[in-house]
Amino acid sequence: MTSSPTSLPDLAPARLLLVEDDEADAFLVRELLAESDVPVDITWVRSLAEARSLAADPFECVLLDLGLPDANGFDALRGVLDSSPEAAVLVLTGLDDEQTGVDALASGAQDYLVKGQVDGSLLGRSIRYARERKRLDAELRRLYRTEVQAAENARLERGLLPQPRFEDPTVNIVTRYRPGRDAVLGGDFFDAIETSDGTLFVLIGDVAGHGPDEAALGVCLRIAWRTLVMAEQSPDRLLPILQDVLAQERRSEEVFATVCMAVVAPARDELRLFLAGHPAPLLLDDVPVQLPDELVGPALGV
Repeated sequence: MTSSPTSLPDLAPARLLLVEDDEADAFLVRELLAESDVPVDITWVRSLAEARSLAADPFECVLLDLGLPDANGFDALRGVLDSSPEAAVLVLTGLDDEQTGVDALASGAQDYLVKGQVDGSLLGRSIRYARERKRLDAELRRLYRTEVQAAENARLERGLLPQPRFEDPTVNIVTRYRPGRDAVLGGDFFDAIETSDGTLFVLIGDVAGHGPDEAALGVCLRIAWRTLVMAEQSPDRLLPILQDVLAQERRSEEVFATVCMAVVAPARDELRLFLAGHPAPLLLDDVPVQLPDELVGPALGV
């Protein structure tokens, strides 16, 4: 059933679901809304089962009588909250059951109204305020999820981009990380460490893809690489072992990683370059030189 109250020019009609088994009370609610300044499109059902059958409809507000033929009290409220989680729920209570309405607020309802103490103006204001509170609640939840994701990204970034560990004052390593598409964290990782004999190991890698799974795998590969370097594994063994680590830790066989590793001699007069799927870098001399692609071997995991 629908009603066509006088609308305000700046307020869009609200889709409202009235869950009320008493026909007289349902009629009264429609009359009160007709007197209010809130434009609504009302759908009336008599039971929780009927309300659940309309769960796919995007109702903005639900007026709920807690005494239904197939659910009573908080069972009715929980059923509506489960089936219409995006809707603002206003509970209708009897004169002798006001405490239940108060308790309903703690259980997820936006407001409660006492039958017999409601006029059109109060009902209209309650619907407006309930819709606004629901919107603010949704915004706060979205903000919270964003903050949690940002904190998780920051933790992963610290794992992907650790503090370089070396003693040579003639070496200066500068890093900057800028997330790519839509600021989604990816699987790019970096590390630099100097061994006890003065050999400097530098690593840049990228797990294909964007998201927390790729970032976590990047952290895993970087930590494994640093552990192997600190254990003084031969440079020629590092990437084959990383290949085995990736094969064990990746979520599917399609996942691969590109890696560039440089091993700089203690005298800083010699550099060995290992390229696994990573583009050949530039040699920054008086005139920058692009190293040949023939140096590049297959990516890890391919």
